[in-house]
Amino acid sequence: MKKILALAFLAATFVVATAVGYAAPAAENWDNDCAKCHGADGSGNTKIGKKLKLKDYTDAQVQAGLKDEEMAKAIKEGISENGKERMKAFKDDLSDAEINALVAHIRTLKK
Repeated sequence: MKKILALAFLAATFVVATAVGYAAPAAENWDNDCAKCHGADGSGNTKIGKKLKLKDYTDAQVQAGLKDEEMAKAIKEGISENGKERMKAFKDDLSDAEINALVAHIRTLKK
């Protein structure tokens, strides 16, 4: 009986450790958190993207004007304009590694 309990405890510990250490791939986070506004391709060609006049991340000139640190800060802290939230903060949803991976993913959208 002690062996069964010990094995059950080890299995549960492994499951929890795996879940805590899980970081979603950047493309998955993009699809889940960003694409509805920025578009799957990053062009901002969505209903919300057009309304908010989002940048076209597929445009090389737009990409050249973006700094990684600024993008990471925007993802982490969100964006507000005139006291209105334009983009929610993801600091509670994404780890720093996931945010940095999203920034790298945005860079791959350039055509």
